[in-house]
Amino acid sequence: MTDKLNTQNSDAKTNRKLHFIAIGGAAMHNLAIALHHKGYLVTGSDDAIFEPSKSRLAKKGLLPQDEGWFPEKITPQIEAIILGMHAKADNPELVKAQELGIKIYSYPEFLLE
Repeated sequence: MTDKLNTQNSDAKTNRKLHFIAIGGAAMHNLAIALHHKGYLVTGSDDAIFEPSKSRLAKKGLLPQDEGWFPEKITPQIEAIILGMHAKADNPELVKAQELGIKIYSYPEFLLE
């Protein structure tokens, strides 16, 4: 894994997996959809997802199967985590990502990459 994600080069993003913790937020779900369109493998989780985020994520095949946090879905194959604003420091997915040494970005940090 590199220190920075290359979001410009289409070859660099093939099969690159990003996971969104709190994917249902207004900004987060839009970023997830945009990165999915650019070719990234996008997964996500949230404890509650409301409209219009829910329908938009479902239409793109990005709506999590179940609501909640699932640390078993955080694997070394994930290149980076994008963390939503309402995720707490003790979020089990965040803790697992930290244990695995996966790069973690806040939404603003990711935009600056």
